[in-house]
Amino acid sequence: MGITIQALEYYLPENKVTNEDLKRNFPDYDFGKFESKVGIKNRYWASKSETALDLAEKACLKLFDKINKEDIEYIIYCTQSPEYILPTTACLLQDRLGLAKSVGAFDFNLGCSGYVYGMSMAKGLIESGQVNSVLLVTAETYSKYLNQNDKSNRAIFGDGASATYLTKGENQGLGQFAFGSDGSGAEKLIIKNGGAKNSCIPNPELKTYGSDNHYTDNDLYMNGPEIFNFTSENIPSFTKEVLSKNNLEQSDVDYYIFHQANSFMLEFLRKRIKIDKEKFYVNMEDGGNTVSNTIPIALKRLSEELGNINESKKILIVGFGVGLSWAGGLIEINKNL
Repeated sequence: MGITIQALEYYLPENKVTNEDLKRNFPDYDFGKFESKVGIKNRYWASKSETALDLAEKACLKLFDKINKEDIEYIIYCTQSPEYILPTTACLLQDRLGLAKSVGAFDFNLGCSGYVYGMSMAKGLIESGQVNSVLLVTAETYSKYLNQNDKSNRAIFGDGASATYLTKGENQGLGQFAFGSDGSGAEKLIIKNGGAKNSCIPNPELKTYGSDNHYTDNDLYMNGPEIFNFTSENIPSFTKEVLSKNNLEQSDVDYYIFHQANSFMLEFLRKRIKIDKEKFYVNMEDGGNTVSNTIPIALKRLSEELGNINESKKILIVGFGVGLSWAGGLIEINKNL
């Protein structure tokens, strides 16, 4: 039995924020240098009244132009931007989409490795015979967690959602997966307040980090240099582990899609692992770092660029970030998604 990736769509909010827009708020920041180094020109932010669930719904509705929604048996929903603390947002999505009440649905809280984890869970559900099809959804609105005076993170992060439909099929569309986690690095990328441990507080202390960036413990904090160090120390050897688990040499893979964190980091990883540039897909100018959405957005864009695919393409996907968490696996596509 194989698993087929039948279709993939993504949705970005209408509110486009360019580097020129941000420069009006941060006139002393060199966005030209930022653009050439980090590789982001635009990002899209949800409006005040728009949530990750809204974005997820729109991504799924685009997907439904290609598939029969009545065939969906399970929803796996990856988000760190839930509608409520409870209930699970996946149940709300099931209702919004008008799916059958027999559909299974759950959320899981992971960031930049989330799409890869979701693929693995979909594989497990289908291969174990529990269901024949899975709707994997990712959705994030990190913009709502950013301090207005945090120019670095406001320049990096964008919002978005993706929807991927996987079914039991003849082709082995999903290979083997590998994982990693290191909770000792949790505070390197964190929102300290708002959960069960620490409530959000009024008038929190304003803190400074990096080059005159500001945040509070109610906001998202990222220690960029430490995240870079974690990535550079772990991902090169981990990528080789994923290849080994799939009995592949590096040259056997047609394309590599890593979490689209920033162009500088990706180029560093490419050179460290010695991946040919034409096989290492980077596409983040329009959208930025959309967290769990970056890999599916890149996968969709690569599929569109390839056009009509005459033979299956082996693609190694690797996600890494908040947690600290990382995951990688092999997927195959044999058609335009």
